[in-house]
Amino acid sequence: MPNPEMVPQTSWALTAHLNSAADGFDSEFCKALRAYAGCTQRTSKACRGNLVYHSAVLGISDLMSQRNCSKDGPTSSTNPEVTHDPCNYHSHGGVREHGGGDQRPPNYLFCGLFGDPHLRTFKDHFQTCKVEGAWPLIDNNYLSVQVTNVPVVPGSSATATNKVTIIFKAQHECTDQKVYQAVTDDLPAAFVDGTTSGGDCDVKSLHIVEKESGRYVEMHARYIGTTVFVRQLGRYLTLAIRMPEDLAMSYEESQDLQLCVNGCPMSECIDDGQGQVSAILGHSLPHTTSVQAWPGYTLETASTQCHEKMPVKDIYFQSCVFDLLTTGDANFTAAAHSALEDVEALHPRKERWHIFPSSCGGCRDLPVGLGLTCLILIMFL
Repeated sequence: MPNPEMVPQTSWALTAHLNSAADGFDSEFCKALRAYAGCTQRTSKACRGNLVYHSAVLGISDLMSQRNCSKDGPTSSTNPEVTHDPCNYHSHGGVREHGGGDQRPPNYLFCGLFGDPHLRTFKDHFQTCKVEGAWPLIDNNYLSVQVTNVPVVPGSSATATNKVTIIFKAQHECTDQKVYQAVTDDLPAAFVDGTTSGGDCDVKSLHIVEKESGRYVEMHARYIGTTVFVRQLGRYLTLAIRMPEDLAMSYEESQDLQLCVNGCPMSECIDDGQGQVSAILGHSLPHTTSVQAWPGYTLETASTQCHEKMPVKDIYFQSCVFDLLTTGDANFTAAAHSALEDVEALHPRKERWHIFPSSCGGCRDLPVGLGLTCLILIMFL
């Protein structure tokens, strides 16, 4: 609904101007009043019960009587000041003013989780973590996302996500709080209350789109400029999120445990900082190497299968190889490929879509592309 306060305030300003204006200006003022009257009529349903709105309607009517304006006639051809839609982030917060008065679009951040599980943080740091049990990916003033990870292979530190809980927090005029929950073999196309959207039925400031029944859903939250993808591939779930930086970083000090923001705790990283995964890094191994990490896969066969889906040997290709060797589950190939597709759909900077490994570093505060570089292949210990 347009801001009803703007109508009377603008009208009073115009009245003050007319007191010292020539009589010929009345006709233009009448055109403007008719335009305002038409605007209030179009928003009458949405603003029903709003006292400020009704005051604006009465004020416009009084001004038209004072100036002897007819209800029928031409309307002003000039564009009134554009009002902001409070339930559209791009309208009220999507454009920021910078020095010199120029305006720039907002900066978006991307976070993704897939596979064994591999985490790409808002800072484009890439890590592979254990994080068994329930862990918060995001917990800010607008959105909470929690995942639950379970062991994939008995006796291994490898885990994968089998439950996702997302809370879209209530925002006045836009939506009540909405909770979405997915578990393995139950990827609903609705929130837990059975609805598929939040906010006004016509506007849909928050809504769910089912892209593939039981396998892939998208959530679009216009009021916070945020998009979430949830997929099921094999027995496990993947997650991809795009969110404006100013909202993603809006949280209290007590909410600092967020994997998308700060990465995995050091104790949860599968990383020794010494680069003992030369096969995954593409370095040469003795040709006699025939270690089979899991029945059916060697380094060579895993690399071949992953290369068919991901011709670029980036960190997603390496994640695919790692997951095949540690779990033997071919569905992780599709998970890595879909994760890369989600990056291409949601990540705002094309030059950062592909992450390539270089040297090693610790799990915490890794620069772009260094996380998986230093993973330990458990089967080679």
